[in-house]
Amino acid sequence: MKSYADVVYRDFDASPALNDIIQKKVEKLHRFSDAIMHSRVVLESPHKHKHKGKLFRASIEIGLKGVPLTVTQDNSSVHLAVKEAFAVAERKVKESTDKRRDVRH
Repeated sequence: MKSYADVVYRDFDASPALNDIIQKKVEKLHRFSDAIMHSRVVLESPHKHKHKGKLFRASIEIGLKGVPLTVTQDNSSVHLAVKEAFAVAERKVKESTDKRRDVRH
């Protein structure tokens, strides 16, 4: 199965470099689990706070067989938000895969 993520940008312009990073990270997630059916990444700049500065939100939706997985991370840098969100998603995918293996055996 081809590992491709739908990437959606809200409130700022799309970046080809960021798309490449996201596709590589999605491919890495597919190495940990073959139960991933689809994935969607939403990048947005939700609020314009005067005191907090500009924040970016990276939301990752992963459709695993039987269990949907959603991860959201906020950061002042869109690249760091993506990096942190994929780190959490990787950990959760590994946990889900381990649980599925334990149930089978």
